[in-house]
This record gives sequence, C-alpha cells and structure tokens, in this order.
Amino acid sequence: MSQMELIEAIKSGNQKAVKELIDAGADLSQQDKQGWTPLNWAAGSGHLEIVELLLQHGADPLAVGRDLRTPQMIALAAGHAEVVKHLRQAEAQMKNGEAEQSDRKYCTAYHLSDLRRYSAWKEKNEAESLADDDVVFLHQDYTVTKSMWAGEDVIFDDVNEDWKNFCSTELRFVVPDSLDLIPRAAEAASSAA
Repeated sequence: MSQMELIEAIKSGNQKAVKELIDAGADLSQQDKQGWTPLNWAAGSGHLEIVELLLQHGADPLAVGRDLRTPQMIALAAGHAEVVKHLRQAEAQMKNGEAEQSDRKYCTAYHLSDLRRYSAWKEKNEAESLADDDVVFLHQDYTVTKSMWAGEDVIFDDVNEDWKNFCSTELRFVVPDSLDLIPRAAEAASSAA
C-alpha cells in the first residue's frame, strides 16, 4: 500500500476503497504535503459517509495541517453543513462535551441614533463628539466601538441583561452560528447529494 493511497481514495470519493484500506491498516494520521490528513480531505470534499467511517476508526477530528484548520473548519469553508454538524459532535466528544464555536469575531454596524434609544445608554467620554448618524459597531460580546475591531475605541461597555434584551428585541441583533454563514444554495446541494 502506498503512503498516500488512502488520501487518494478519499479524494476520488471511493468509500469502498477507503474501507478496504482502513481494514488493511492504513495510517489515519498520514499527512500530505500540506499537512492534511485523510479526515481533512474527506471533510473538504463533503464525503459524510467517509468522514463517519474515518471517525469510527479513530481519526482525530482536532488534527490540523499547516493551515491550522481542523476538519470542521475545512468543511465549513467548503459549505458542507452536514459534515460540519457531524464533526462538531466528534469534537465535542473529544473535549468532554464542550462544543466550541470558531474564533471568528462578529459585529454589526448601526447608526448611533439606534443605540441611543436604549434607556440606560451612557457613552464613554470620547464618544461625546459622535453624531446620531455616525456608524458604530455592536460586537458579539455586546460592547459598542467606533472601530469594527472588538476592544478598539470602545464607546459603550455597560453590558447587562437589559442591554442584551434591547439589542435582540429592538435591534434584532443576533450572532449567527457558523452554519448560518453557508449559502443556502450550497446547503441544498449537499442535502440533495
């Protein structure tokens, strides 16, 4: 058996060959030139059955290549929602039930006048020169900044349940799950396959 035979079988989507190679003792942690493992390739190709097969035989869902992406991150970037869901579960099992979201940061832009409608709104001193029509950024931690970068030029950080409720009900602010970012066309295509 050649060193990359398992990865080649996965790239071609040949589930039977993958099973035969695993049964013959193929190395599930082998890496290609980019450092991708068989599970990375299966995730990126959207082969759910092969992903399941690899996981059942001990493939590491947390292994990363040189690009430092887990199989779940690769599947997400490729738009394979069902594979992402399955890999999330596998990661949670590896981490004793603690599923993690990616380190992706999220914010939404608003006119300052929209935020000033909050009854307990109190800006930090440096924000006093801002006008109602200035654009500011509400971050996933519910702080507000002049910059789109979290923690930079903070103008409001009095985060409490009332503020969070205002943001969700009045502003319709919600941090999307990573799966929400997959275009619906890609999701429909993967479920039809």
